[in-house]
Amino acid sequence: MSENGTVTATDKLVDATAESTETNENTENAAAETANETSENTGDLSYHAVEKEGNVTAIWEMQGRKHIRTIDPRSNEGKQILALFETAA
Repeated sequence: MSENGTVTATDKLVDATAESTETNENTENAAAETANETSENTGDLSYHAVEKEGNVTAIWEMQGRKHIRTIDPRSNEGKQILALFETAA
């Protein structure tokens, strides 16, 4: 701040940079915590086949009642999951 009480552009830039750094650190910490929680809770994953007219059109990866992601049954991962369930049945 200058002697007459005004704030210069440099002062504003320094303040904005400090706030941005704090926000980035908070975001990184939150992401790390989420990753830890996710890795701890991956044990209760289940897969649900979505069928339309007798064909599997999607595979839903679920954690409890929460939809995690959709897997294409034509992908390598989708084929592996379907093969596991077909051999189990």
